[in-house]
Amino acid sequence: MEFETHARDARPAVRPIVAFYSIIGFWLFYTLIVTARSAVMHFSEQGEMAQRRMVVTAAGIAITWLLYLLLRRFDRQVLWVRIVTAFVAALPCSLILALFNYYIFNLYDPASLYDEADLAYLQSNSSAMWQELAELTISRYFFFAAWAALYLAISYAGEVRHAERRAAQYARAAQQAELRSLRYQVNPHFLFNTLNSLSSLVMTGQAVAAEAMIMNLSTFYRTSLSGDPMDDVSLEDEVRLQRLYLDIEAVRFPERLRVKIDVPEALGRAMVPGMILQPLVENAIKYGVARASRAVTIAITARAEHGRLTVTVADNGNAVEGGADHGNGIGLANVRDRLAARFGGDARIEWLAPDSGGFIVRLTLPEVYRAG
Repeated sequence: MEFETHARDARPAVRPIVAFYSIIGFWLFYTLIVTARSAVMHFSEQGEMAQRRMVVTAAGIAITWLLYLLLRRFDRQVLWVRIVTAFVAALPCSLILALFNYYIFNLYDPASLYDEADLAYLQSNSSAMWQELAELTISRYFFFAAWAALYLAISYAGEVRHAERRAAQYARAAQQAELRSLRYQVNPHFLFNTLNSLSSLVMTGQAVAAEAMIMNLSTFYRTSLSGDPMDDVSLEDEVRLQRLYLDIEAVRFPERLRVKIDVPEALGRAMVPGMILQPLVENAIKYGVARASRAVTIAITARAEHGRLTVTVADNGNAVEGGADHGNGIGLANVRDRLAARFGGDARIEWLAPDSGGFIVRLTLPEVYRAG
């Protein structure tokens, strides 16, 4: 990653092809304006002047390209240094082009452009020469300065876009790290509870039940750990995994655990974060089934409501005042944080402890995660 960053930073702020096109555009605009002015003023020898004008334009393009090569050497300097460099470097460029322009139009074969009276005036009046050179230098300076300002604007815009992309990359990396961390919290917590259950079975001499739990536990972990924590899974696969977990817990609570799954086939193809239901089902076992002396039903349902996917995990266990145990545990906090990190404000988790007993948790996911 560090090598790639350094390689990218070594690139010019403005690519050569972009600089070339901007230079060509500037000088074509210059040529059109000067040619139009010449036609409006009815200057003589329009053809000859056009040819010489093209020579000056070619020289201007070459000098501007040299200015570009100079400015790109300062791309990594602070902005004020680049601005000063641009406007200072524009001065010698304008002077060189002014001298070349004066030579092409005033010294090289002047008889082709001027009559005898104009030639005599140019040759005898040295102050007029210096005045014209100064005028040409000033006008060309503003031209080069304008292109340099355009270059700075393009390069600064490129840097802003690059900084935004870097910030977005860092934000995505931080989000992925947070999601992985939250996702990996699930397995140790589940394993701890399951091993406690397995230990109880072994200590009470329930070897057959313990063996069944070990097999189911092996299958559960092989399935849950086979994918990347960042990958989404179909709701159908997620529910199937929770069914496997409930089969493990059914060994502990053969008389008390009842399961109800109601997920329409179409919604089974919807994508959800992997293991997102695990803490909710685990809470239903811990606070609903384990604390009851009667049969408790854990229900997993899914619905498409108002263009969004709603998944509910509910149990009808004993009433708990305010649902304090359910709502303050690591399970709900983990799911809440995962949804916030994954979807921001586009997903939410809600829970309710009815007075009649049990606990209900509802997940609402963005429309993009509906079934196709």
